[in-house]
Amino acid sequence: MTPSPTSVRTDLVARGITKSFGPVHALTGVDLVLPAGEVTALMGENGAGKSTLLKILTGDYQPDAGTIEVGGAPVSFASPLDSRAAGVRVIAQEPEIVPFVSVAENIYIGALPSRGGVVSQRALQERAAADLARFGFERFLHPATRGIDLSPAQRQIVEIVRALIDDPSVICFDEPTSSLSDSETRMLFDLIARLRDEGRAVGYVSHRMREIFEIADSVTVLRDGALIGSRRVDETSVNEVVRMMVGRDLSAMYERNRQVPGEVLLELDSVSTPDVTDVSLTVRRGEVVALAGLVGAGRTELALAIAGDRPVTSGTLKVHGTPRRFTSPAQAIAAGIGLAPEERKADGLIMVRTVRDNIALAVLDTLSRFGVVDRRKERALAERYIEALRIRTPSMGQLVQNLSGGNQQKVVLARWLARETDVLILDEPTRGVDVGAKAEIYAIIDDLATKGVAVLVISSELPEVLGLADRIIVMQEGRVTGELHHSEATEERILTLAIADHLNAEPQNSEGARP
Repeated sequence: MTPSPTSVRTDLVARGITKSFGPVHALTGVDLVLPAGEVTALMGENGAGKSTLLKILTGDYQPDAGTIEVGGAPVSFASPLDSRAAGVRVIAQEPEIVPFVSVAENIYIGALPSRGGVVSQRALQERAAADLARFGFERFLHPATRGIDLSPAQRQIVEIVRALIDDPSVICFDEPTSSLSDSETRMLFDLIARLRDEGRAVGYVSHRMREIFEIADSVTVLRDGALIGSRRVDETSVNEVVRMMVGRDLSAMYERNRQVPGEVLLELDSVSTPDVTDVSLTVRRGEVVALAGLVGAGRTELALAIAGDRPVTSGTLKVHGTPRRFTSPAQAIAAGIGLAPEERKADGLIMVRTVRDNIALAVLDTLSRFGVVDRRKERALAERYIEALRIRTPSMGQLVQNLSGGNQQKVVLARWLARETDVLILDEPTRGVDVGAKAEIYAIIDDLATKGVAVLVISSELPEVLGLADRIIVMQEGRVTGELHHSEATEERILTLAIADHLNAEPQNSEGARP
């Protein structure tokens, strides 16, 4: 069963869209065309105006000036209901899921099918199962699963199915793959291709260049609230799109001040946990080591064990040459290990506290006397790192939830810089971050290594791994399958090691890796 094709070709055309919030000009005379039967990528750094434009298309915001047409007819969205009635849907990056009801109820929330006012749970779940199958996600999700038990990827799938069940003619995806595995992403891309081929207008927001050049027909770039230009994907390049977004070439992003590393600061010898088996690795002073692998390789689980958040069941973990067995993150922090987690909003930041509070969180012991925080020292600390890392915030008193993803990540990094950790673990440090902020984070990582910090980076983006790492350790299904020096590493070699077991291959080291 497949989505039904639209009966009428429906383009969305926005002209001269302008929106201000007080003195801040979020959008200035922006044009956006989403042709039916095409995928149009919308790109720009955080703060470029993409989210504001999407909120105007959903009816959450009303423009100060400009016009919108859907299918050639002028429309005005005073509320999200008006947008939905016009056949427009925006699939949010962060899904709204009701925790204690089923997937089926979450999909049809606000429009639960009933007979005589009574909802049949059996009929509801059967309908949900049919819709999940219709859009190709039946093997990833069960209709009876409660919202609270869903993974980030499953939450995203619920949001996608919820948006598509009413057969919209204009569909916009906002960073849809940020929580999806490779197989889930492939299923989504197949679905988007079907939607395009059925004549729907598809908008696609992503910071991942590879996705844009795989799935999109054209790309529209915003910068500082203004339209920079539009290009056909087959007539442009990654470098040109990056220049349009940030005004500089991609080649400057991965500049590294490589140096001869010092002594070993972190050493694992045959370490096993409930999730990983017999892992051995070292990270030296001034060295950036990357953990590469596919989703489910055990990289995050290994990082959590090093940081004291998962038990080590066997093997030896050494810091500065001293064997350690951490039973809590506090012990790892005291030993000089810091972890910037993958889910920075859920695990790395206190979203309802200020930038100042979040930066100072790991050093409150040094800022306090008799349990009372010295606010003057705390402010001085926050000012120093806001300036050093160029954290874009109106003030140190701004709630961290109001910052862009890149600036939130900088706040996490500032915390560990303030702690002066010897070993810093960065789990997907640029996930959901625009290319401009990525370049700044790369520069911070390089500066940390130059100053003698041992940096362990987990990344699913191979260009990032190749550009940043001095050495690359590849994992698959909880085991190390190989190690490569940056001078010999290629995407092909990394991927070969990442799927080594599937190729009936023995683990390889840097001398024995297959070309």
